[in-house]
Amino acid sequence: MTMKNRLLPALLLFVATTMPLIAGGYEVGDSATDFSLKNVDGRNVAMADYPDAKGFIIIFTCNHCPYSVAYEDRIIALDNKYKPKGFPVIAINPNDPAVQPQDSFEKMKTRAKEKDFTFPYLFDEGQIVYPKYGATRTPHVFILEKNDEEYLVRYIGAIDNNYGDADAADERYVEHAVDALLRGDQPETTFTKAIGCTIKKQ
Repeated sequence: MTMKNRLLPALLLFVATTMPLIAGGYEVGDSATDFSLKNVDGRNVAMADYPDAKGFIIIFTCNHCPYSVAYEDRIIALDNKYKPKGFPVIAINPNDPAVQPQDSFEKMKTRAKEKDFTFPYLFDEGQIVYPKYGATRTPHVFILEKNDEEYLVRYIGAIDNNYGDADAADERYVEHAVDALLRGDQPETTFTKAIGCTIKKQ
């Protein structure tokens, strides 16, 4: 094997492991900045609007993606379970509707009403917020823990390990992470690969 061939696997591994850093976006342990985005009810929503929250389950999701649709009921269930405990869901649609018309703000309002969303469903107009987080898929989860005035990233990744069948999922990453934070512990699993559709941008 030539020196070039020996170096190529190492170079590819280096690129793969450093891509999130090069591309930007939060890593576990980082402090996330707040945002103010338009909700389907027409009002802007920010994390600062929740003074009593212990943290947030931020989920980048959308209307059209079959993975996002498959998780909608589970996202509602997460909000119903954890909002009373101080970890509400905030959903954000990161897609450019010029590229994917099904993800327009008007259709977001329709979908939220059809599914009776219990959480804010925000539109990332101009695609300003999702690059800061480093979201790449829908759905893509970021669990934040509020610490004084900071929002610390404690988990990034998937909701669970079976998008097609909620009952068959035997690794419920988001639930395990939030349960750990509620106990005063840090999650054992802090990063998983988000499975879903790529974010649509021009």
